[in-house]
Amino acid sequence: MRPTLRALSSLPLILTLAVPAAAQQIPTDALSQLSFRHIGPVGNRTTSIAGVEGDRFTYYAGAATGGVWKTEDAGIHWKPVFDDQPVHAIGALAVSSSDPAIVWVGTGETSIRSNVSLGNGVWKSTDAGETWAHMGLEGTGRIGKVLIHPSDPDIVYVASLGHSHGPSAERGLYRTMDGGATWELVLHVDENTGAYEMLFDPTNPRKILATMWQIEINQWGRESGGPGSGMFMTRDGGDNWTRLEGSELPTKPVGKIGVCTSPDDPRRIYALIETGDGVPIHGEETDSGELWRTDDGGTTWSLVSYHHDLATRQAYYTRCGVASDDKDEVYFLSSGFSHSLDGGTTHTTSNFLGDKSSPGWDFHDIWIDPSNAERFALAFDGGVVITENRGASWYRIQLPIAQMYHVTADNAVPYNVLGNRQDGPSFRGPSNTRTGGLWANGIIPRGDWRAVGGGESGFATPDPTDPNIVWSSASGSGARGGIVVRHNVETGQFRNVEVWPMSTGGWPADGLRYRFQWTFPLLISPHDNNTIYVTSQVVHRTRNGGQSWDVISPDLTTNDLSKQGISGGLTPDNIGVEYCCVIYAFDESPVQEGVLWTGSNDGIVQVTRDDGATWTNVTDNIPNLPADGVVRSIDASRWDAAKAYITIEHHQVGDFAARAYKTDDYGESWTQITNGVSNEPVDYTRYLLEDPVRPGLLYLGTETTLYLSYDDGASWRTFMNNMPPAPFYGIFVQEHFNDLVLGTYGRGYWILDDLGPVQQLDAEVAASGAHLFETRDAYRFRPVTEPMITLEDWANGENPPNAASLNYWIGDDATESVKLRIENASGDVVRTMDGGTEPGVNRAWWDFQDEPGTQVKLWTKPLFANWFSMPDEGFRSGGRVGGMLQPPGTYTVTLVIDGEDAASQPLTVLKDPTSEGSLSDIRTQYTLMDEIRADQEGAAAAVNRIELIRKQIADIRTVVDETSDDTDEEFDAASSTLEEQLIEVESSLVQLKNTGGGDGVRWPAMLWGQLNYLRGAVGSADFRPTDQHGEVQVILRQQLRDAEEALEALLETAVQEYNRLVLARGLPPIIT
Repeated sequence: MRPTLRALSSLPLILTLAVPAAAQQIPTDALSQLSFRHIGPVGNRTTSIAGVEGDRFTYYAGAATGGVWKTEDAGIHWKPVFDDQPVHAIGALAVSSSDPAIVWVGTGETSIRSNVSLGNGVWKSTDAGETWAHMGLEGTGRIGKVLIHPSDPDIVYVASLGHSHGPSAERGLYRTMDGGATWELVLHVDENTGAYEMLFDPTNPRKILATMWQIEINQWGRESGGPGSGMFMTRDGGDNWTRLEGSELPTKPVGKIGVCTSPDDPRRIYALIETGDGVPIHGEETDSGELWRTDDGGTTWSLVSYHHDLATRQAYYTRCGVASDDKDEVYFLSSGFSHSLDGGTTHTTSNFLGDKSSPGWDFHDIWIDPSNAERFALAFDGGVVITENRGASWYRIQLPIAQMYHVTADNAVPYNVLGNRQDGPSFRGPSNTRTGGLWANGIIPRGDWRAVGGGESGFATPDPTDPNIVWSSASGSGARGGIVVRHNVETGQFRNVEVWPMSTGGWPADGLRYRFQWTFPLLISPHDNNTIYVTSQVVHRTRNGGQSWDVISPDLTTNDLSKQGISGGLTPDNIGVEYCCVIYAFDESPVQEGVLWTGSNDGIVQVTRDDGATWTNVTDNIPNLPADGVVRSIDASRWDAAKAYITIEHHQVGDFAARAYKTDDYGESWTQITNGVSNEPVDYTRYLLEDPVRPGLLYLGTETTLYLSYDDGASWRTFMNNMPPAPFYGIFVQEHFNDLVLGTYGRGYWILDDLGPVQQLDAEVAASGAHLFETRDAYRFRPVTEPMITLEDWANGENPPNAASLNYWIGDDATESVKLRIENASGDVVRTMDGGTEPGVNRAWWDFQDEPGTQVKLWTKPLFANWFSMPDEGFRSGGRVGGMLQPPGTYTVTLVIDGEDAASQPLTVLKDPTSEGSLSDIRTQYTLMDEIRADQEGAAAAVNRIELIRKQIADIRTVVDETSDDTDEEFDAASSTLEEQLIEVESSLVQLKNTGGGDGVRWPAMLWGQLNYLRGAVGSADFRPTDQHGEVQVILRQQLRDAEEALEALLETAVQEYNRLVLARGLPPIIT
């Protein structure tokens, strides 16, 4: 029985639907077949690395918030192996030395600062990363190290730092004796101190050295160090532990500690210990020193070095490694890479940012092959680096794991995507390069992403009237402060128009005139592109290109001075990341100019309705809102000036609940809208955006998940499809193309092309058997020349198909066939395409081509090549008449279900705006190409006809030879003569000596090849054909006519005479 079909509803009808009822009746998996595509840019930070002992080909890399990646060819190729898991923040990796198929992943970063992510415990693979099982410890938050027993892989130790945003009972060192089925907390200092580092005695796995770290970080500061920190040792596999004290070890509180040893001499252990370097902190004296060493397995220790190179910014770095064959050769990981050959007494330090011979910069982990000290690998803020000659040379790998803070897009065609990348600049890159050619066809190379000023944090925002002008902001990169620049893409230069150009490097928030946070907002007014806003604790505005700035608000935060002090603890670290009491989110109503909203990182929401003259604090009106939240995003509604949406999260004070709210009365009342958000520890809210087309359609990004709401936030459904679970820091709808653009903090930028079916799907569509959605205007882009690229680059993005997006709905009733028929304005059918039959929204792409034409089938072997083996199907392909690129214009798309027309929609195909040719030129071009295609069809038909005749001659000769006792000389001679005559005609049409491969340069291209070449030349771009194109076409057409006449003459004479001989021998005649 035919499914019930629904006629198309207009968009205004869709907009007036009762969205709550619609949302309840739309299946949760209705959109699961729509795919997002990754567009770049190249990525940055990895936090962990592990190899396989004795196997130079296999490594695992843990990205900060980009999952786990694996290579099996020494780093040449990489693939993500953790994307199906619900968390992407990686803290530790370990491979079993007794069974390399066993791999453990500890989630959650321990390179501590703001903008680092939490995990959900530990995962285990028993098939080298093909599949994973969650092994518990969900509440541990951050895993610094995983140790696997060298001979019994069921015994595993896990160092849990805890979430680190406050007291946590899950902090400490865990042990399993049964492969992760059960766990016990075997080392626990207190709820403020977690475990960071561990190492086995290489000769005795019952002897373990562990380091404990007292650390707390909130949005207003980091406090590293305290009485809980220290080194602990067990000699019975973890049953009993002893704190290491005495000799030259620090006596005052310490912080983060990294330890390392070597199979060369397990008694030699190094310890990088965070001290206050003798500088009083909080009025208390501190110890001094960086590196300690023991030569008796931990009983006594000596201070080796005070040098800050070895462990600067300890909370973010602090790792070391020792050569497996030399106890005196040590590597220290910090902002630079330090190398010592004398046990740490002296060292050399390099940093790639200043020394290109250095392996990299900002290092977080090291893995050294226990059986080959020449080979080791590093995880750093630029990716992965591998050496196989002890650091004499380095192989650096950058993975597609970009951590993007925000996302915007300009109005170019095709549009560009912009944002600021951690460990990089403000970036601008294409959504579609349109490149053709041999190497870059279909991809977005890393080189197409360009810096646009600014820095690694903040915003990059294009002028809505001129995509070549970009306003970019940052803090912490370049001149540390509230960087604001106006960048000109055409010149590649920018003007620094910083609000207050004084460096904030090293300064606590309370010492600044303006508190510009690491990623402070920048907004171009939707009403005036010359009005630019940025925020510190106040709102700043310029209307003269940044020549001067006005302050249009009072301090809109709590201005709590207790949260504006020095950040860092024992080692201060002040670059704006932990500045508190700042405006963190800002927006202006697109409906009413001068309605401005602010949200601070201490939980305050304010609004002005008079362009900043007066402000109203509406925080107390928000229900169930704890103190000290971070207002992550504000989206002022485009439908109602009184309406706005906010996301607020409290994970940095140890509260991981998902919170999002909306108001429709300028903040006088608020409704919480998080029903359906999972509220897992790693699912706190990040960004909420209202759809620009359909009221009530919302997009919500959390720490790990993208959600969709059809009922204005009353309920949410996941909308992940093929997206990896990286933090969703930004969401943007590019309105001209109607694309959803996602900014992830760990896997770069992603695009869902054409939101049409998402916006148009409603309860009535979902209840129907089939439905064809309204189409998006489609640009008929022509390819542009390509850049030179690296042939294999894992950072390449993906272009959209150069095609029209056709979307339709299939109900739950079984559908056997779906076809999409495209007709031109004259009603001619130009293409019929097969479509998917899965229930839900389906998508097909029409590439603007009509149906491909005749295939040339060569049933005979190449001339002079009796050795040639014919394909199983009996013929070799000589090519096919290709489909024709249809001109711009209006088309009709019809959905055909099980052979019956179901619905139709108009489709507008637009000319490439960068094309030089006019519509008249394109029509003239199309006319000539259509004439050439007719000649191609004629040539193909003639060749196919000749080939079938030659095949029949060969078959008949075989039958005659097999059924005759004597050689039939008359018939054999006649067969050879006709074969030669046919070959003579066919050889003028197609090159019969080609066997494939490079034979195209051995023998001349005949008419078939010449027609293909000519058509390709005429259609290479949107231009009127040249005179010589027409001249050659006339010549080739005459050659075709000559060949056709010669063939007809043979058919009328020689073939007929041959058939008389065939019939005389009792065989059926040749079919012509």
